[in-house]
Amino acid sequence: MKILAFAGSNSEQSVNKKLIHFASTYFKEDEVEILDLNDFEMPIYKPEREATGIPQLAIDFAHKIDNSDLIIMSLAEHNSTYTSAFKNIFDWVSRVKGRKHFGEKPMFLMSTATGPGGGKNVTEAFLKRAPFSGTTVLENFILPKFKENFEEGKGIINEELKAEFEQKVESVKSRLKGINFLKI
Repeated sequence: MKILAFAGSNSEQSVNKKLIHFASTYFKEDEVEILDLNDFEMPIYKPEREATGIPQLAIDFAHKIDNSDLIIMSLAEHNSTYTSAFKNIFDWVSRVKGRKHFGEKPMFLMSTATGPGGGKNVTEAFLKRAPFSGTTVLENFILPKFKENFEEGKGIINEELKAEFEQKVESVKSRLKGINFLKI
C-alpha cells in the first residue's frame, strides 16, 4: 500500500511534522512518502493567477495524492483554523480539473498543538469539509499538550493517549483491508 503523509504546516519546527514521522513508523510494511509543504510553496491563490495557469507544484501535489492509497495528514492550527501554507495548497489543488482535493482517497486525520485543545478546532473544521473535498476520514486523533505528551525518540509518552492512537491505527489498517487498491 502506498501512503502519502504530510503535516499541514510549513514550520521548520512543526510538532505536526513530528507526529507525522511518528505515525509513519506504524506503517512499516507499507510504502510511506512524507511530504514537506515547504516543497510546494506557491503564490497565494487568486482567480487572476489561475487565469494564467495552475502552478506545476499544485499539479505535482495532486499527482502525489492520486498515486497514493491512503493519506495520513496532521493539521496544525493557526487562529482556530488551517495554516495559510496548507490552505493555499488546498486552494490550488482544488483548481486542478477533473478531481476533488483529495482524489477520493481515505484518510487518517490527526492534529496536535502545545495547548490543551491539540488542534481540536481545525480538526472539527476539516471533518465538516472532508466529504466535499474527496476524502473519507477513517479515523481522527488529536494529541493535546504536545510538549507534555510527546518525546523525541519515544513518541507519545502518555500511555492513555498512546493506546488511543494505536487503537486508531489498527482501525485504519483493518478498514483498509477490504479496499481494492488496483490502479486503473
